[in-house]
Amino acid sequence: MSALITDAPAPPARMSSRHRLILTLLLGAQFMLAIDFSILNVALPVVGRGLGFGLDELQWIATAFALPAAGFTLLFGRVADLFGRRRMLLAGMALLAAGSLIGGLATAPAMLLTGRIMQGLATAIATPAALSLITTSFPEGPLRTRALGLSGALMSAGFTVGAILGGVLTDALSWRWAFLVNVPVAVLILTVTPLLISESRSRDGAKLDVPGAITVTGGLLALVYGITSAGSRGWGDPLALGALAAAAALLVAFVLVERRSPAPLAPLGVLARRTVSWGSAGGFVAFATETSLVFLMTLYLQKVLGFSPLATGLALGVLGAGTFAGGVAAPRIMGRFGGRTTLAGGLVLQAAATAALLGLGDSRGGLWLLLAATAIGGFGNLVAIVAFMGTVTSGLPDREQGLATGVATMTQQVAITLGIPVMSAVATANASVLGGIHTATAVNAAIVLAGAALVWSFLRRT
Repeated sequence: MSALITDAPAPPARMSSRHRLILTLLLGAQFMLAIDFSILNVALPVVGRGLGFGLDELQWIATAFALPAAGFTLLFGRVADLFGRRRMLLAGMALLAAGSLIGGLATAPAMLLTGRIMQGLATAIATPAALSLITTSFPEGPLRTRALGLSGALMSAGFTVGAILGGVLTDALSWRWAFLVNVPVAVLILTVTPLLISESRSRDGAKLDVPGAITVTGGLLALVYGITSAGSRGWGDPLALGALAAAAALLVAFVLVERRSPAPLAPLGVLARRTVSWGSAGGFVAFATETSLVFLMTLYLQKVLGFSPLATGLALGVLGAGTFAGGVAAPRIMGRFGGRTTLAGGLVLQAAATAALLGLGDSRGGLWLLLAATAIGGFGNLVAIVAFMGTVTSGLPDREQGLATGVATMTQQVAITLGIPVMSAVATANASVLGGIHTATAVNAAIVLAGAALVWSFLRRT
């Protein structure tokens, strides 16, 4: 009887002690995976000198992680539905521990890149599994919205914390600890998960759609590689253009395969739902613009103001505080105003804060503006991200939660991967560093505002 009362819209549901333990475990796994994306960014020059990477080869340390993380997420989200979400979470954590150990002990570039590829693949396996375990462990309503709010806050804050932690570990110990710190945490998660979380999978007897898996994974890999290559080599690079053409062909083939498949990897009816399609569009804008803004502000702090990597990470810590506050407040905002208003409103606040950064100059006297604007923008960004996650996963049965969370995670990973090279290309097109940052910041704000308008226009009130 109490469970029925807990699921009622009012009064708000409260988490049991077991719910809190499960959520702490899953959030810890997601937070660690989010940190891994950015933890090496500030240490790239040090890693390059230590292992003999050329200047033009450093990008592959980030790309080796991003390619599998973005390309395989949708596939493994569906695999988790069919073969067990807890099983996939454990497999991802085991692969993360192994990849982190290899990267931390690397003596040559190939060994380090192998570790990064394994970390990226572990992210593609474990992140949708952890997110779908949250959505299936907590009923739709206040409990799930609160859990997703904390999840979104920690995942977004993880990118900022990764930059700070990477700077601290590199300065105090060695860049190798940016890898090795994962190993004991992953082992702890592997030990505790079977004790707290029961297995969860779809019971509809569906089989894995192999042609769909091949075409969508190949298409996403080609898309990420093409955009990344274009950002570093220029948009006229033949290899980048060839990869983008292959991506377009494979993704079109994926749609055609899904139309004919008796058990599609991603049923087009689910993808066509406005909550999924337009919610994902809003989430894509939120992730792509905020992570690329962090890149622009890192460039500003180091190239214009002359900050060290550690000081840069600490200065951006206020953004992390803003995102955490946004994640905590978002469930109440979403409960009061609904998914569409919360998603669009969060993006509008982010756009306004981003536009304020156009007032930055070449002196440190404007640092207060950067701190205030990034904190406010981070708050709006996380409110939008929580609304995106809640919207995409709402109204779907448990058997399709792996697909929904796979779409959400894929949106996040692809957006993060593509946002930085696009903004980098805009920024470097200007001869002046500060002028390029201003131009890219203006473009960033315009994209966020356009995303808010699209979400408001096409996403039904939820």
